Amino acid sequence: MSEEIKSHLFAIRTTGGQEKVVMRLLEAKANANKINIQSVFWVTDLKGYVVVEAINPSDAYLAVEGVRHIRGQLRGELEFKDIEGYLIKKSTILTLEVDNIIEITGGPFKGMKATITRIDADKEEATVVLLDASYQLPVTVDANYLKLSSGA
Repeated sequence: MSEEIKSHLFAIRTTGGQEKVVMRLLEAKANANKINIQSVFWVTDLKGYVVVEAINPSDAYLAVEGVRHIRGQLRGELEFKDIEGYLIKKSTILTLEVDNIIEITGGPFKGMKATITRIDADKEEATVVLLDASYQLPVTVDANYLKLSSGA
């Protein structure tokens, strides 16, 4: 039975808007200097931060030391549960209900508003009736192309 190797997660503060640059710099530095970091990732919802994953915390410190656009590090470590919600895409279908007024964000009906008439959670689809159409036209749309209308 193998022992599970625990990796450590560190939130690294960056100059705003430079997250992707910092990610690439860290990756290049780790590769060039054979620093053992498992991953560097950026969560779009965490503006001004990238997350470094390393088995040995000192490797994370070595990787970030002297890298441009890094403004520091949050004290301590992140727990996986702290970032899990950002990593696992939540299904849009769970936020929708029949009779919701939604806006279609992709596909041939992009930009149109509609009312949900039926939801198929297994297929992640919703049947909607377009509000802008001159007659009741039910259309089945991928739920990922739907968002609750702000004017609802």
